[in-house]
Amino acid sequence: MEIKEQAIVPLGYGKYVRSDKIIALDPIETDRGPGRRTRVYIDQLPNPLIASRTENSILASMVRTSREVVEATAAFELLQDLFDDIQQVGPMLRKSIKDEAGLDLEELEHKIRDILEHRFDTE
Repeated sequence: MEIKEQAIVPLGYGKYVRSDKIIALDPIETDRGPGRRTRVYIDQLPNPLIASRTENSILASMVRTSREVVEATAAFELLQDLFDDIQQVGPMLRKSIKDEAGLDLEELEHKIRDILEHRFDTE
């Protein structure tokens, strides 16, 4: 499982916490009921928060699904392909595309580069 970075996880009744700050989930066995389903241990908090959601629903909100991982990977691969293709376009054709279609390949190339560099900085 891969934890979503900086995702906000609802605990119920207006309580929220960042996914990467959750250390442990402990299902409440005794005195369990509405508003009391799970103890959620949070980084740098001495006592757990009591969540009204079950540990499974909290966990589902915290982790990336394999589909999300596949979709993100495919999106970055597509951006990398576009970036490589844009770099092959010469200056005269770039000017013509900008004049005719209003598409600034220079600007697009910079935006894609920023996204790809940010991805590799966070991995």
